[in-house]
Amino acid sequence: MTEPMERADAERADAERADAERADRERDDAEPADAGEVDLSVVIPAYNEEERLGPTLDAVTRYLSDNESRFGCWEVIVSDDGSTDGTREVAALAHPHVRLVTADRNRGKGNALRLGVAATTGARVLVTDADLAAPIEELERLDKALSEGNAAAIGSRAVPGAEIADHQHRLRELLGRAGNLLIRATAVPGLRDTQCGFKLFDGDLARESFAASRLDGWGIDVEVLQHLHRADHPIAEVPVRWSHQPGSKVGPLDYPRVLGDLVLLRLRRLRPADLLVAALFLVLSVALYAHRFFDPGHRYLVDSIQDQNQWEWFFAVTADNLAHLRNPLFSDLQNFPDGVNLMANTVMLGMSVPFAPLTLLAGPAVSLSVCMALGLAATAVAWYWLIVKRVTRHRGAAFVGAALAAFAPPMVSHANAHPNFVILFMVPLIVDRALRLATGARVRRDGIVLGVLTAYQVFLGEEPLLLAALGMVLFAGAYAAVRPDVAKGAWRPLGKGLLVAGAVCLPLVAFPLYWQFTGPQSYHSVLHGDNAGNSPLSLLAFAERSLLFGDAARANELSLNPTEQNAFYGWPLVLLAFAIAVRLWERPLVKALAFTSLAAAVLSLGPKIRIPLTDTVYPGPWALVRKFPLFESVIEGRVAMICAPALGVLLAVFLEKVLSTRRIGILYAGLLSVALALLPIVPAPLRAVPREQVPAFITSGAWKSYVGRGESLVPLPLPDPGAAEALHWQTTADLGFKVPGGYFNGPYGDDRIGIYGAVPRYTSDMLRDVRYTGKVPVIGRNWRAQAKKDFAYWKAGVLVVAPQPNDDKLRQAVTALTGKPGKWTGGVWVWDLHEGS
Repeated sequence: MTEPMERADAERADAERADAERADRERDDAEPADAGEVDLSVVIPAYNEEERLGPTLDAVTRYLSDNESRFGCWEVIVSDDGSTDGTREVAALAHPHVRLVTADRNRGKGNALRLGVAATTGARVLVTDADLAAPIEELERLDKALSEGNAAAIGSRAVPGAEIADHQHRLRELLGRAGNLLIRATAVPGLRDTQCGFKLFDGDLARESFAASRLDGWGIDVEVLQHLHRADHPIAEVPVRWSHQPGSKVGPLDYPRVLGDLVLLRLRRLRPADLLVAALFLVLSVALYAHRFFDPGHRYLVDSIQDQNQWEWFFAVTADNLAHLRNPLFSDLQNFPDGVNLMANTVMLGMSVPFAPLTLLAGPAVSLSVCMALGLAATAVAWYWLIVKRVTRHRGAAFVGAALAAFAPPMVSHANAHPNFVILFMVPLIVDRALRLATGARVRRDGIVLGVLTAYQVFLGEEPLLLAALGMVLFAGAYAAVRPDVAKGAWRPLGKGLLVAGAVCLPLVAFPLYWQFTGPQSYHSVLHGDNAGNSPLSLLAFAERSLLFGDAARANELSLNPTEQNAFYGWPLVLLAFAIAVRLWERPLVKALAFTSLAAAVLSLGPKIRIPLTDTVYPGPWALVRKFPLFESVIEGRVAMICAPALGVLLAVFLEKVLSTRRIGILYAGLLSVALALLPIVPAPLRAVPREQVPAFITSGAWKSYVGRGESLVPLPLPDPGAAEALHWQTTADLGFKVPGGYFNGPYGDDRIGIYGAVPRYTSDMLRDVRYTGKVPVIGRNWRAQAKKDFAYWKAGVLVVAPQPNDDKLRQAVTALTGKPGKWTGGVWVWDLHEGS
């Protein structure tokens, strides 16, 4: 495969050399003036411009001839990009000051400009499009701006003073504006219009910048301006008169191509070490999920309990809603007929929506598996980017710090079941934008971007956003205490920027949040009891998935379940963090990070802190906020997750200092201490087991003859948070039937308190007790009458009992409730509830 690629590269290089040699020969042949005497070179790229090129050349040559006293000696370079019409035979090309350079084939505007600029000799270089949408008379404005010390003066349609006579199609204008917003955010901040084809450059800088360019398409404008911007050359944006000309060569596909060019520009800015780090994080993520990643349809993360079934259902129902143009915030496919408020559940629309095509194509198991693996790696890369940008340029130190932030024991625990707590790549971006606001440089722009980022994070996970905000408040408070001078200068722009961010974010999330808190099946809060905080011992112990020191029994004693091991940093890392804080205490950053870690750890202990090995209980600081809106639904033990990035950054600061020392003893001791602290918490791959087979009654489609329109299929006992395999049945059947019950959060009672699963009914509770106890109550007329009401409420078409513990007792109970025996078919027992069955 590499040989054809190498051959293509060689052919392209030969063609480019031939083009350059041809341009040199044509330049030598024309010789409008001595090389050193040309004051202005005008470059016009052309591709199939037979109709428009002649009038454009006439206008340009006439204007420059009439204004030689101002612009001096001039030349016009027409750079033909492999035209197939009569462009090269246009009569105006015979003008003595006009030269033609040609490419052997069409490659794009970027190639034509690179070829044309290379042929120039002028002290200044004007680049203008062949349609002359900006009249050549506008050169005076650009020339004035260049004379004021700028390296480039670019015509703009987006700054005050610009005049647009004839507009483009409205859709093209909107696409152009959206593209410029992206360009400003990613490549050349501060420039409102990079794509106007009328630009004047310092000649030497133009030849240098275009020679360094690599893009052949429309993105070359951005690439050249980025080259000048990164070299700190001043660029002036000058308002011009502009009029859309018919016959534009910009097609619908060119907009995504420009976006692709932007991606290439960003990638080229990366160092090889950065690409290696990203690859390593992806490898680590895939290795963590190795037991499921390569066969997600037949493997189940056993420590996810029922969450894998739930999350696959979330991905499947989102894709199904989008495919059928239904409301993505609600579904009655489970908890039928009441339904589920998807926005009030962690459906994670920020991922399930963009992954919908993959879900529809390959199924929710594959989609969720890919999403979680890529999302975890992206989170690590985002922390790495933030550490390199804000803390240390040492790539190795940043890698270790980011690895701890993304792969710390609590993150690995949640990686079993909670993508909303491991796909956190937006959090470092939000942190960075908040830090930008504090500088006061571009408050409005950064506030707008922060608002958009925050709105997107709402659709990735509201609880992680709340915890991230709590962590930033803790850090900001600590940093302000140790650097009041910085805080004094930062609070005004930060406050103003946060107001702007709120003004941008709230309209974007207003309706989804309104639906979440007041829509169908909404609830007020989910109560987790008084034991959801961490034990102090859990902060020092090792997690179940620790590769070297994992102890499942001990870890589960100190946590709610395998997916909620929210601390478990291990005593070696805690000890090292304490030593780093003492050793580097003079640094304000270290003080703030140390306080953030300690405060988050203490808050995670919950409203009551029990002293280990005693019966002594003290009130915890979490009691001060536990009744606040939003905080009342937080599992307080999760607050310890804030420690992961704080400790990661602290470790990066320490490693930078260690790796910069010239004393071998200190270097070895520092690296050894880091190794001894991290090795005990290196995670083992997550456990996965063969997945439970879906009954043939479902996979064969036999269920279709039992479930009519508006009816449900009723698995018994009803699916709930402890047994939600029926959700897997649904996704396997392409969500073809509805089920009562399920695994979700919904309201209970008049107070609408949030609970896990459906509101209990007499029949569902009784059958659940039969499954777990193996005892069947005496079923008489009252039980049968209640069952009839419940079956009618569920609009049941068929009752299904799959093989499970005590399934013989379940069959006995269902037979007594319905008054008829079940039928064994497709690997399950079924009771057809239709009349005459």
